[in-house]
Amino acid sequence: MLKGKMLKFGDTIGLTAPSSPSKVERVQMAIQMIRELGFNVKVGKSCYEEYGGYLAGTPENRAKELNDMFTDPEVDAILCLRGGYGTPQLLPYLDYEEISQHPKLFIGYSDITALHTVFMQKCGLATVHGPMATSDLLDGDEFTRTSLLRLLMNSNPLGAVSNPEGEEILSLVDGVAEGELVGGNLCLVASLMGTPYDLDTKGKILFLEDVGEEPFKVDRMLTQLALAGKLTDAAGIIFGTFTECESPNYSHGFDIVDVFKTIVAPFGKPTIYNLQAGHCETKLTLPFGVKAKLDATNRSLIIEESVVLS
Repeated sequence: MLKGKMLKFGDTIGLTAPSSPSKVERVQMAIQMIRELGFNVKVGKSCYEEYGGYLAGTPENRAKELNDMFTDPEVDAILCLRGGYGTPQLLPYLDYEEISQHPKLFIGYSDITALHTVFMQKCGLATVHGPMATSDLLDGDEFTRTSLLRLLMNSNPLGAVSNPEGEEILSLVDGVAEGELVGGNLCLVASLMGTPYDLDTKGKILFLEDVGEEPFKVDRMLTQLALAGKLTDAAGIIFGTFTECESPNYSHGFDIVDVFKTIVAPFGKPTIYNLQAGHCETKLTLPFGVKAKLDATNRSLIIEESVVLS
C-alpha cells in the first residue's frame, strides 16, 4: 500500500473542498487554526467557490484541483474543507495514475468516503478518516486534534485505539478478525454499489458510520450491503457513531443497535459498536488501508501498521 510521508511542523497542508462549500469567514478561521497548529497552508480555489448552492465548484474543477494538490511539490498533505455532498461526481475525472505516482496523506470523512475508496482501490493509497477543517477542527476539542496529529506525525503503528473518556466500546458479536481497515460513511458505501467504484470488503475490517438517518433507513442500507455480499465478505465489522439517528415516528420500535443486531449479527462476524469515529463532537482519527486487528471479545481495535512513511 502506498503511503504519504510523516508530517512535521512547518510542512504545508493543501486545503481543498471536494464536496460542499463553507462560508468564507469559516474558511478564514480554519486557515488560521491550521497555522496555529504549526503548519503552512495552501488554499485551493474551491474553498471560496459555490456551484448550485450545495457544491464547491463544478465536478471538473474540483477534480482538477484535487489532482493538482497531489502533484504539487509544495503540498505535503491534503485536508478536506468539509463533507456534505459531491465527491462521487469527481470519480470519472480523477487522474489515478498521477495520484499513484505522488502519494500523499489525504484526510477527511463523511462524503469523502468515495475518495477514500477510490484512492485505496485504484491507486493503492492508504488514507486518513479524520476531522476536516471547517466542520470539525475549527470547533473540535483537544482530544480530536491530538488523535489526528498523533496519526499524521508518528511513524509507529497507532496500536490500541481508545475512545474518549466516558464512551465505552461495545461488542455485538464476539471473536477476532484481522485485515485492512476500510469503509466510512454508510450512505456513501451504499451509493457506490453497482458502480466501478464499489467498495471491496473481502477479507477486510469494515468500518461504518452515519448521521441523520432513521433506523429504517439504516436497515435499508445495511440490507443492501448484506444482499450484495459485503457483510459475508468482510472479516469483521466496526460501527462508529450513528448520530441523530433516532426515529421521531417510531419511538416504540427499533433503535440503531436493534438494527445492528437484526441485520448484521446473524452473519457471525466479529463486530463492535460505539467506536467514537464519525459525526461526533469528540472523534478518533483512523487509518484506512492498513492492517488492523479487531478483538470484539475484548472490545478492542488495534492498528498494526502506520499510515505514514518516516
